[in-house]
Amino acid sequence: MTGTSLRARIRAGETVVGTFVKTPAPHVVEILGLAGLDFAVADQEHAPIGLAQMDMLAMAARASGLPLLSRRWGARPDWIAPLLDLGCAGVMVPHVADRATAEAVCAAAKFDRGSRGISPSPRAGGYGSLGLLDYRRRCDEDSVVMVQIEDAPALNRLDDIAACRDVDVLFVGPADLSQSLRVGFPSPELDAAILRVTQAARRARVATGLFVGDETQIPVWQERGVTVFVCGSDQSLLMKGARRLMTTRQA
Repeated sequence: MTGTSLRARIRAGETVVGTFVKTPAPHVVEILGLAGLDFAVADQEHAPIGLAQMDMLAMAARASGLPLLSRRWGARPDWIAPLLDLGCAGVMVPHVADRATAEAVCAAAKFDRGSRGISPSPRAGGYGSLGLLDYRRRCDEDSVVMVQIEDAPALNRLDDIAACRDVDVLFVGPADLSQSLRVGFPSPELDAAILRVTQAARRARVATGLFVGDETQIPVWQERGVTVFVCGSDQSLLMKGARRLMTTRQA
């Protein structure tokens, strides 16, 4: 890897903007990279993207200089480690509602936790061109861990979750959080809950992340302390562009 890593930028408090990828096509990732996005997240939670397809997406991401994360349920190493081996820049894990789950995610992602199997033979290790110790150091320094806060019980455990070593981002999933809280989306109650997350993240000196459906929401939440944004998806960007095109049609 060259230049400043996504993790270093997040840790430095920079505002970074990405989008979800829901289409299992490497061309989409390549285009997003050429467009200059800070990162993208392949949505294995809500889209039909398997490990073989992630391999192609990760290849396109690295070729175009786009840090690519994956979002998928669970804290098991059998899905987290293979994605990092493919060259993904990190993981986003939904529904992390307690410290134990956060710790399990970090243990699956970081070699220095002692349980992730290590081999520099995959893409992330330059197919064996990196020495073992250098590979281990680079991966642990650069891999991003985002844990999603989207359950009401998690709000009472924020300080505990944020204190977990190696967690980089408390990422709010506002739709699921509003559902868990049984409040509107959007609503003042949801906004208040998001602010609780930003406050806990600030106390722990980690970043707050948030999904927004439209780029006009970014400045509003940036002023409130959010620095990591996932805005829409490849599908919504395509839909928005196509609809805008059709508004120019002559009657």
